[in-house]
Amino acid sequence: MASQLRRVRISISTAVVMIFVFVSSGAFGMEDMVSWSGPGFTLLLLLLLPVFWAMPMALVCSELGSAMPDEGGYYVWTKRALGEFWGFQSGWWSWLCQFVDSAVYVALIMAYVQGWWPQLGFNGAWAIGVAIIAVFAYINIRGLNVVALSSIVFTVIIMAPFVVMTVLGFTHWQGVPWQPFLPAGETLFGGLEGGLAIGLWMYSGFDSMSVMAGEIERPRRIIPKALMISVPIIVISYFLPTLAGLAGVGRYADWSTTTSGSSISFVEIARILGGPVLAAAMLLAAVVSNLALYQEYLGMGARPAWAMAEDGLLPKSLYKTHGKYGTPYVSIVFLAAVNAVLLRWGFTTLIVIDVFLNMLYYILIFVAAVRLRQTEPQMERPFRVWGNTVVLALICAPAVLIAVVELFINGADYLIGGSVAAISGTIAYIVFKSLYRRSTPR
Repeated sequence: MASQLRRVRISISTAVVMIFVFVSSGAFGMEDMVSWSGPGFTLLLLLLLPVFWAMPMALVCSELGSAMPDEGGYYVWTKRALGEFWGFQSGWWSWLCQFVDSAVYVALIMAYVQGWWPQLGFNGAWAIGVAIIAVFAYINIRGLNVVALSSIVFTVIIMAPFVVMTVLGFTHWQGVPWQPFLPAGETLFGGLEGGLAIGLWMYSGFDSMSVMAGEIERPRRIIPKALMISVPIIVISYFLPTLAGLAGVGRYADWSTTTSGSSISFVEIARILGGPVLAAAMLLAAVVSNLALYQEYLGMGARPAWAMAEDGLLPKSLYKTHGKYGTPYVSIVFLAAVNAVLLRWGFTTLIVIDVFLNMLYYILIFVAAVRLRQTEPQMERPFRVWGNTVVLALICAPAVLIAVVELFINGADYLIGGSVAAISGTIAYIVFKSLYRRSTPR
């Protein structure tokens, strides 16, 4: 039962920091969006996506999380709204995503290490990656209070150089930073194709905190308030550094997350504006950002699997909780072990599948919110999105449309690979239900 989990006290401000890490952890990654979509279109997307994507997701997760503050979050919501099959699909798709999502952050740190210490070789860098995974698996097993404390420290390290760089960028303002609107010779569709995927990725993760609700005291109050506060903070953390970099440095066509040749990353922008000390601080922030993301996504990815195992839809061992710390330690260790193995392979194809599956289970969350308004209108909802069911559906509709567009905008390989991964959920449901179904499901 969920009573095996140990609840910890987390303040609203701490929850805001954790959500910030889940969704943002700094503006790293925005560089590719600027060069692909152009300065003007990038800045416009950074303001439009919160309205039509991030805020609807935050509102829906606040309502559903306050109504059902259970461990597993969207798996529990979707199961109650649409039935066990679709609940399993949302949990399974998100679980597959986390295998790749969390491992990618450690792989990026390995790349930094190999850049600093090339004689280390791949195996040496992989050993360091495995050590990082082990450390953060242990932190997650210790409980959300330890994760929360380290997230606060990480956030300070991440944001400090961005604040300095932003101030310096505005003091060196030159030209019109939002021109050109699109790269030379690019169409609006081409700019959208390049920037939408990054923008959705940068504004995704508002569902993550709710999967840990079973381990948080007063989740019905803490999580919805933290979600509402975090949205404008995250928008500012993206928009202002990007605008400041374009105003103070420009050269939008050279913006890139790579550090080769004439490429301009936030590390290089910091060097141009503030010298080598600020550049070193920004590089440290980039490394810490990946550590923070890995720490939280490792914990987030383990919780839906715990809930699914409780329902007899995954191996029962994943349902075990730690006797002292009250955390789903087997599920955490399993995800960490898979991450360690994935570090030895490339991620390009897997990331394509990952984004596809993300869009699918996000659509299910929106559908579940509207469906529960219809089927259970009297359900207690301490946080309720304003308006009736029709109004809620209209709030969700733009986000669902954006997700559907993203499913089809990236070509046949993306669509075929993602569809195959999605179909695996049906096969897994049939297999695992026949193997692990308990006599009395939750």
